[in-house]
This record gives sequence, C-alpha cells and structure tokens, in this order.
Amino acid sequence: MNYTYKTASPEETISLGREIGRRLRGGDVIAYRGGLGAGKTTITRGISEGLGLGDEVTSPTFALVNEYRKKDCKLSLIHFDMYRITSGEDLETTGFYDYMDDDAVLAVEWSENIGDELPENCIILTIDRLSEEERQLTLEVCDGDDRFEDISY
Repeated sequence: MNYTYKTASPEETISLGREIGRRLRGGDVIAYRGGLGAGKTTITRGISEGLGLGDEVTSPTFALVNEYRKKDCKLSLIHFDMYRITSGEDLETTGFYDYMDDDAVLAVEWSENIGDELPENCIILTIDRLSEEERQLTLEVCDGDDRFEDISY
C-alpha cells in the first residue's frame, strides 16, 4: 500500500513528518530512500516532533547513529546513517540490532545499503526532489496498514 504526498517547502516537509510521527508505534522501522539533499533529516525533524521529542535533530552522517530520548515520552527515535555501511559486519558495529525494540522507532538513511537486513514490515519512505523546495514523498507500508491514510499537513 502506498501513500504519496507533495511538499513545497522544508516547513511543509517538517509538518508532514510531524503527522507521520504521531502515527508511529514502537518497533517501527522507517527505511529512507533518496539522494543527497533530498530532505531525509528534515522529515526526521518532523517525525521527532510528532513523537514529542522536539526538533533538535541533526544528520547522523559522522556519528552513524543519533539517539533522541525524553523522559516523559514513551518512544525514543534512533536515527541511523548507513551511507558508509557496506557489510553485515559494519552494520553490527552500529548497534542496529540492539535498538530494535518496542520502545523505539528507527529512522534509517541510506537504507538501500542494508536492504537485506531490514525487517519485512518496515515502512519505506522515498523522497524525490522535484525542485529546490518541492519534494514528493511516498510511504510504502504493509497491506492493511492504514495509519497514514488521512494525513493532512
């Protein structure tokens, strides 16, 4: 099942992310697809807000993983960058498997690099850059998962 959205600015992308974040559950894995500058960190900022974690999200490019937790939130957000991950051994060093838990949502940039390791029921979020400001975002979810059907942003 696919849901497609268009945004005309970073602010709209954050707003869409906020609505997606409100619908996420513990154990969800979001596998991002999109090139450099597509807006993966921007949408993650909105998702973090939707989870109640705030907007202090930065790209995990050099750290490989950033954790966002808040004492009064039931879920945490674990944000991975798999750009330089090329093997299962590399993936193991990120702690990826240790984070798969019911109290966390995983957001995975460059997920195509670990495609064989992603859970079957992960949410795939493809971001296509239409122009400097505009984006088309497509969510691919399991059949019957209608959490993202009525999003308005």
